[in-house]
Amino acid sequence: MDGPSGRDHPAPRRRHTLQLAGWWPPMSDTASFPVPYEWAGEPDAAAVPTARRLIIELVRFWKVPMSDDALRDVELCASELLANAVEHTKARCHVTVRWTGQRLRVEVADTSLHLPDPDTAQDTTTGGRGLLLVAGLAHAWGWEPAGAGKVVWFECAADQMVTGDRRLTVLVGAAHAKVTERLSRSA
Repeated sequence: MDGPSGRDHPAPRRRHTLQLAGWWPPMSDTASFPVPYEWAGEPDAAAVPTARRLIIELVRFWKVPMSDDALRDVELCASELLANAVEHTKARCHVTVRWTGQRLRVEVADTSLHLPDPDTAQDTTTGGRGLLLVAGLAHAWGWEPAGAGKVVWFECAADQMVTGDRRLTVLVGAAHAKVTERLSRSA
């Protein structure tokens, strides 16, 4: 099958996730860096897990030196950015994943003019705390204007995993926010 560039490429070992994404990325056993991959994400919350799995499959295929814990952090951060794009636009988003040789960068471009701000979540708000998780787990994150919308991105370094008390604080805070949100919905 042809990749986005129209060239034939060998099949990766785990092509099931890549097929779910609807295209065949141009992959080979030896990649040159940077190797950005881009695709259009569907405007449906059900598409978030597929996109998240695709990101992790790309990282594994590229043999980026990240521990399982670091990959889980990438999954969490990617889920938050993708879910925000779907929630705020109800339209396709554009996802780019690249490895710079030092950091993995995930970008999600959307058409929303709503700017990301992790400080806007109030204690009484049931949502809006996902960017706090991204800010706590990623080594860098931010946004920049792009066309009629913006690009929100995060970076994770292979050798600088968030560990110990800092990781526990971030994860407990995120879990607390989710429990609070569920409780307020059931009330």
